[in-house]
Amino acid sequence: MSTAVLTKLHATRIDIPESNREKLVDLLNKALAATFDLKSQAKQAHWNVKGQDFFQLHELFDELATELEGFVDTLAERVTTLGGIAMGTVRMASAESILSEYPVNAVGGKDHLNALADRYAQLAKLLRSSIDAAEEQNDKDTADLFTEVSRAVDMRLWFLEAHLQG
Repeated sequence: MSTAVLTKLHATRIDIPESNREKLVDLLNKALAATFDLKSQAKQAHWNVKGQDFFQLHELFDELATELEGFVDTLAERVTTLGGIAMGTVRMASAESILSEYPVNAVGGKDHLNALADRYAQLAKLLRSSIDAAEEQNDKDTADLFTEVSRAVDMRLWFLEAHLQG
């Protein structure tokens, strides 16, 4: 369990029992960590991509990072809405992320595309399981948030994979 649940929840008038909110905060913080980690990995690809498709991929990777930054904010704000503490520093995200470490030897566009596609797939899997877990806690709003992020992550995974196919 993440350190977020070790901290007492702040009072709220939201009608979700505290025990449910604790589980939801933990789910959200896990997704926050992985999403923040993926955002930094997309920036790593953005800064270091080389090769024939440099400009196109440089722009794509920056767009991915920007989109992920928005999801980081949305996830963190849902944590605090439920009375939790958003575990959103780089160190916190690093300690809690389920994503594989980004390969520092990735240089060419295909290397970065493969690395990001692998990590987008990892995040997508986490988000799908989080949708179900949020529904088990009777929180359709958090489940909907996970669904929104999941839909976008799946679409971006398609974009990355399309570069690798054909």
